[in-house]
Amino acid sequence: MIDFLAVFIVFFAVIDPIGTVPVFIAATRGYDEKAKRKIAVMSGLVAAVILLFFVIAGELILTAMSIPLSAFQIAGGIVLFIFALSMIFGESKPEEELRLAEQYHETAIFPLAVPSIAGPGAMLAAVLMTENAKVELWQQVQVAGVMVLVVMLALLLMLVASKIHRLIGNAGAIVISKVMGLILAAVAMTNTLNGLTSYFKL
Repeated sequence: MIDFLAVFIVFFAVIDPIGTVPVFIAATRGYDEKAKRKIAVMSGLVAAVILLFFVIAGELILTAMSIPLSAFQIAGGIVLFIFALSMIFGESKPEEELRLAEQYHETAIFPLAVPSIAGPGAMLAAVLMTENAKVELWQQVQVAGVMVLVVMLALLLMLVASKIHRLIGNAGAIVISKVMGLILAAVAMTNTLNGLTSYFKL
């Protein structure tokens, strides 16, 4: 059995469903409620498919390219750490992606499905948390289930986005994003240290 709470927290941090709310609101400005629901459902399904692809094929692709998973874990941890720092010190996810939402019209795919939900951090986490050598198949299925659950949570929040936005506002979403960034930084450092330990067999 996996630690469901720990896995949930990791995916909640990298996917950041609450941070998706103001992005969704900005991206769907001008659409009626029916169109907004269709965009929310489509973006959630596309994001889930993308992340499941990385769970299934991510490690296979690395193996085919002769990249040891420990090296990917080190690199992924560094990238996740930089991503976390950008959440803490730079523009938050809502601030950054609101600009993207204003520049593109393919709202269900971009910026909602990618990178708002299935961003680089979520893709890396999907691969690192389903390592074949350390995680049994049933545990990988459990991890994938938790990951999809967080994606569906993002979908649910998008469906009730207007009410949530009135409740927490942009400021609330930004605060939550920065707290998630701090948690993600700790997770990233753990991944990097584990990768270094595995690579050098310390």
